[in-house]
Amino acid sequence: MKNVMKLATAALLGVAVLSTTASADVKKGQKLYMKKMKAACGFSGAKFAQKHTQDEWEEINGAGKFAEEAANICPGVKLKDSWVPHIYDFAYEYASDSGNVPSC
Repeated sequence: MKNVMKLATAALLGVAVLSTTASADVKKGQKLYMKKMKAACGFSGAKFAQKHTQDEWEEINGAGKFAEEAANICPGVKLKDSWVPHIYDFAYEYASDSGNVPSC
């Protein structure tokens, strides 16, 4: 029984560490939008995020098409792979049905 408890504790700790390091950052996504996308898009981050609902953003991102959709919304924008999780989190947080409004 002790070994099972140790294993369960180790597994829980591992999941906690992985979920912390794998998480993206809404604020970083907002900053990236402001620096890398706003000029090319020609509108605020709020307007970008509100192009879809949270479910739609989730579906787009889950299909691996977030960068493609960003380019459709903002022709000429090319996102680095490392930016996608952060800008996705930003778009999801401020989606049309979220009730949240970013300050950009």
